[in-house]
Amino acid sequence: MARSVESIRRAALGTLGAVLVLVGVALLVLPGPGLLLVFAGVVLLARAVPTLDRFVAPVREQAMRAAEESVSSPWRIAGSVLVGLFLVGAGVVWGIVPRVPYSGWATGASLIISGCILFALLVWSHRRVQAARRRSPSASG
Repeated sequence: MARSVESIRRAALGTLGAVLVLVGVALLVLPGPGLLLVFAGVVLLARAVPTLDRFVAPVREQAMRAAEESVSSPWRIAGSVLVGLFLVGAGVVWGIVPRVPYSGWATGASLIISGCILFALLVWSHRRVQAARRRSPSASG
């Protein structure tokens, strides 16, 4: 019984990790912090498959650097917000307009969720960078 629960837990972690990695890779082409999702997915995959643990530290380092870069200027923040708004708007269009390819709320909801994830990661990145600047005033100059 305990063995099957552990197998189910590992399968769930692996599946969720793989989904996060895939969504993160899709977000890499956007100006938002998609690498953070890749990092979260790798962490979950490493919990499901311990041999993948060696990939966590390098991906974490890259993800944190990407998070800082994504909010490094007002232009980057504005670009990320515009992409998020585009994703949410496209999701609504895909949900409402029946003539667009792959129309329906399944596609629309996935676009809306992607936009919301982008906003959440952008806010998290901004707060993290601001907190680091408050701790180290010399880093902002």
